Amino acid sequence: MTEPRDEPRIGVVTEAFASRPLTDVMDWLLQAAPSVTDLEVGAGGYAPTTHCETPLLLGDAAARQAWATEITSRGLRVAALNVWGNPLHPEESIARKHDSDLRNAIRLAALLGVDRVVALAGCPPGARGDRTPHFAGGGWLPYLESIYELQWDEWVEPYWSDLAEFAVREHPQLLVCLELHPGTAVYNVESFDRIAALGDSIAANIDPSHFFWMGMDPLAVVSAIGERAGHCHGKDVQLEKANMDVNGLLDRRWPRDPQTLPWNFAVVGRGRDAAWWKDFMAALQRESRVHTIAIEHEDPFVPPEQGVPEAADLLASAR
Repeated sequence: MTEPRDEPRIGVVTEAFASRPLTDVMDWLLQAAPSVTDLEVGAGGYAPTTHCETPLLLGDAAARQAWATEITSRGLRVAALNVWGNPLHPEESIARKHDSDLRNAIRLAALLGVDRVVALAGCPPGARGDRTPHFAGGGWLPYLESIYELQWDEWVEPYWSDLAEFAVREHPQLLVCLELHPGTAVYNVESFDRIAALGDSIAANIDPSHFFWMGMDPLAVVSAIGERAGHCHGKDVQLEKANMDVNGLLDRRWPRDPQTLPWNFAVVGRGRDAAWWKDFMAALQRESRVHTIAIEHEDPFVPPEQGVPEAADLLASAR
């Protein structure tokens, strides 16, 4: 008989408050969103590092202890370090930095006792010598055919096989949770299945908002990925049917103008109601290894000081 799992804790991706000191953000959260217990903190890549100076914390044990104590003394915990970036970027300096940031975040997670690192699979060039990333999300035209296979053989498989082995060596309990994100080599269950087969340390970060606008069912995704899901972002989408009817879901103009766009990221509960989120959180608890659903505020029309407490209240009521 399977042991019952704890219900997911509620967290916050602190990137929405990157301009404020982490201590101020935490003190505000304790008052404005008391159901929040977990933090997901940017540690490199494209993520701002104002809340986690990774090189300093790696090299200075006293600074690391002081940083951790500021968090634990408030009754909070670090659920994950976030290093979203592109270690497969054709610009070597970017790829090298994002790879180094990812590996340093894994090393730091081991020192902190944090067992989740959130990342992106990356997006390589379409051919050797290209200077820009190429998202191979379709293969129905002659100039798109077989590009994904080339990218897989040349860049994706070699890099992530090595990274998976590195993660196991540095931190055997760690899951590197790749977000299924359009614009990268992993954006749906099929592409995740392929990369997850490269190592047990590779898991999924579930973000239902991307599934909504791509036409996927997040509940079906959770069921298909199961225990390979290790982390979750709480983010919603508002769909505008009249705009979708004429322009579909693919749109180059995000995030503006809401009157004309087919969809926009939204505060949790403004796209799907509390009943849907209750079913979603129950599925995470039942089928995955997700410990935290971290509110990722990316609603372009609602300030995070309003959106995060609203989302936290809804998620707390849905547990």
